Amino acid sequence: MKTAAAFVACYLLGAVPIGLLVGKVYGIDIRRHGSGNIGASNVLRMLGRGPAAVVFVGDTLKGLLAVRICMALFPHDPLLVVAGGLLCVFGHNCSVFLRFQGGKGVATSLGVVIGIHPLIAAITFALWVSLVGIWRYISVASIVASISVSVQMWLSDVIFDRPVPREYLAFAIAAALFILIKHRSNVARLRAGCEPKFGQKS
Repeated sequence: MKTAAAFVACYLLGAVPIGLLVGKVYGIDIRRHGSGNIGASNVLRMLGRGPAAVVFVGDTLKGLLAVRICMALFPHDPLLVVAGGLLCVFGHNCSVFLRFQGGKGVATSLGVVIGIHPLIAAITFALWVSLVGIWRYISVASIVASISVSVQMWLSDVIFDRPVPREYLAFAIAAALFILIKHRSNVARLRAGCEPKFGQKS
């Protein structure tokens, strides 16, 4: 019963559409503007850096909080911790409050990684910022950074001199697949040469 309640809480936490709520504060339905996504990148294009920062931090905290809840309830079971994190990301991507539509899971996945391995999260965020600065494509930076998490966890015993639980690696791979699937439209726009760069309006 405790496990089921925790999983439902993780899903519902992830399902809270922070981007949509922030858009409503500014009088718009963010789903009807730009790319139609509720994530921070679309909010950035439509509303600017302040609102986008609120969405990014909020979506990240959802993932972190879900993991912390599961760690507190299941301190010796990384599988249940990872399951809670995945359900939070799934809730963000397929929100019951948005008829099972949602965001792309980048910030929420980062929050989960912060919870299970803060050092990898910090390296990944620094990589993401660097790639956005170099390429100016948030979508490309997000895809590459998400894949890098799996690589870092796979090579953790070499890079950090200690392995991570295999459940954490499984989460990283699953989250990267989620992110790749949710970025299909971005990849199509990149191929067509019409993907907006950082700072551009959609």
